[in-house]
Amino acid sequence: MPINWITISSEADAQSAVQASHDQPIIIFKHSTTCPISGIAKMRLEDDWNIDNLPSYYVDVKSERSVSNYLAEHLGVHHESPQMIVVSDGEAVYDVSHLDIKISEVHDGLKEIKHASN
Repeated sequence: MPINWITISSEADAQSAVQASHDQPIIIFKHSTTCPISGIAKMRLEDDWNIDNLPSYYVDVKSERSVSNYLAEHLGVHHESPQMIVVSDGEAVYDVSHLDIKISEVHDGLKEIKHASN
């Protein structure tokens, strides 16, 4: 199943993505198009994707470094690349980077949300 990436290319896009997390959890994938590890992480997500209807946002950290920094600061996470952040209710509830990025980590992040709400 392909991921329908929603590109974040401005602070306004980033704010809209975080706002969308108040309706349902989202993921934000921060990707460097020149980094082989980032390419592997992205490929792993795309090859194993099995989550319907999870808004999935994509930031190219090379061309949108200021947006990537804005997200790190706004969400209170240390900037990494590649990095996957699960956001719920406007807050980063889970983040993972580099070769730890895989579909099982998305599921773990979603479990964290369910556990916290119980």
